[in-house]
Amino acid sequence: MSEEVRIGKRFSIVIPKRVRKLLELREGQAAMVSAEDGRILVEPLPDDPYGVLEDVLGDFSYSEERYEKTAEEWLRRVARSRHRSAVRS
Repeated sequence: MSEEVRIGKRFSIVIPKRVRKLLELREGQAAMVSAEDGRILVEPLPDDPYGVLEDVLGDFSYSEERYEKTAEEWLRRVARSRHRSAVRS
């Protein structure tokens, strides 16, 4: 969808209502503006970028209980290998 707009004072552009509704834009929402191949691109940014990451990557929250056993095993391996290296030297 394309609509013609005019560049106003202070180089402001009003996004047409049809486009605002289609993209569910809200007043005060952050957007990224860039220039590419002679065009101006305006991309709405998500309100919660961490929520978007979670949607893409799945649950990446940290839980000490969840990782405690793995961390202890890693620490034992590292400590054991360093201890062996120190004894050989």
